[in-house]
Amino acid sequence: METDIRFTHQTLVEQCKTGNPSSQYELYSLYVDAMFNVGLRFLGNKEDAEDIVQDSFVDAFKKLNSFKYESSFGAWLKRIVINKSINHLRAKRVPLVPMEAHEFHLADEEPMEADAVDVQKVKRGISQLPEGYKQIINLYLIEGYDHVEIGEILDISTSTSKSQYHRAKKKLVEIIRAL
Repeated sequence: METDIRFTHQTLVEQCKTGNPSSQYELYSLYVDAMFNVGLRFLGNKEDAEDIVQDSFVDAFKKLNSFKYESSFGAWLKRIVINKSINHLRAKRVPLVPMEAHEFHLADEEPMEADAVDVQKVKRGISQLPEGYKQIINLYLIEGYDHVEIGEILDISTSTSKSQYHRAKKKLVEIIRAL
């Protein structure tokens, strides 16, 4: 019998809906590290990530009755963390990198050999990207959102998301090559 991932930790979630503090703590313990990593990737600051994660859990527990198992609890919580992270960056007035008037063409890009890139270089490269590029790269490559979803999250068009992603990827390749 195949298990539906949406119902992972269902018993724990249902106990949390009744306000059971030990179940809330257990659910928190299961997800806090992963959610901290999501926040840290977006914010680049340990203290801000910790604050966002705490706020996200508080909101999640307050709104738990609206959780209807349309996704897994972890995916639902991750969406809260991402949205709070983006709102935090917006409040700090960190804009997306402005698009230039011309179209971006993938043919302009030189391919990189996969073996030549190590994970640490990629992480360092991402950390050096401008904030707007970093958001797009994190949402698309790390979190796995498609451009339609990214457009909704960042309140931009799908084509802007695609263009920003390609520009961010090109910039990331340049940074990695320079490392």
